[in-house]
Amino acid sequence: MSQIPWWGLPLVAAVFALAGAATVRIVAARDNDLLSRRRRNRRWYEERKTAYVQLLAAFERATVRLRASFEAGEKPPSLLAYVDEVGPALMPVRLLASGPVRSAALAVHLQLERLHGPMNPANVAGVRPETHFRELLAQVPLVMHEFEAAIREELGIQEAPPPHTLNGSGRLRKLPRWVPPRPQDAERQ
Repeated sequence: MSQIPWWGLPLVAAVFALAGAATVRIVAARDNDLLSRRRRNRRWYEERKTAYVQLLAAFERATVRLRASFEAGEKPPSLLAYVDEVGPALMPVRLLASGPVRSAALAVHLQLERLHGPMNPANVAGVRPETHFRELLAQVPLVMHEFEAAIREELGIQEAPPPHTLNGSGRLRKLPRWVPPRPQDAERQ
């Protein structure tokens, strides 16, 4: 006869079952936390990317419209039309962006606002309007470049392609290389 009491085996089984259930619960909670963190990160990235692309497109449309009206000798669009066009794209950036991106976006907005506003350089007395307007218009791509650089920095966008992939051993994977057949091999066939 065994010296183990009759209730010992069910007790050991119950303890292991509870330990297994607790382990499963802890692992599932950890996986859910990682998954929700990954989703939040992806949503954060997508929200900002969408807002930045919309604002860049609005700035580009406004710049092209200004340039086209200047080249045609027409009066530039009004400040209110510019704000109506760019405002909906600018507000999400003002709310979501980091400090450097927000500052760069507002610098571009201020430059374009000057070109559309009542203090338009083409209307300033004592200054050749064409020259002054053209100089301010030429500065818009420079300010836009700073805005794009701030976006790349915040989103972690790199201009270079990612490095080669690594295999499981931590070494670079060697790609098969095509070697042309030797002339002796071609004669044998």
